[in-house]
Amino acid sequence: MTTGKKITSIIAVIVVLTIAIFFYYRFYFVFGEGVKAGELNYIVKKGYMFKTYEGKLIQSGIRSRQTGTVQSNEFEFSVADEAVAKKMMLNSGKIFELHYKEYKGTLPWRGFSVYVVDSVVTMREPMN
Repeated sequence: MTTGKKITSIIAVIVVLTIAIFFYYRFYFVFGEGVKAGELNYIVKKGYMFKTYEGKLIQSGIRSRQTGTVQSNEFEFSVADEAVAKKMMLNSGKIFELHYKEYKGTLPWRGFSVYVVDSVVTMREPMN
């Protein structure tokens, strides 16, 4: 093998490894994980080629001292497991605690959000 071919091979290996590491970090490395709680607003199955489950959780807000209004936060997420999504669909409107993983990028077959719910921690009726 000539010196030119060796250098080309080494450069090619470095480029392929760099692309693989970037792809792993961007789409498969779990950047963060945690639990969010709130009332399940909706969960739907949608998509053109890849049908994924997408949902929204309404988190309770804090009453403002100036205006007296309550501000709510929305948590938009994708669901990885069909069984988890079906359980949530059957119990829409209830209070959920959802365990999620946060990624740096989205994949079409994983959903539209960087937040991917993988399990339901607790579920209860809302208090009126």
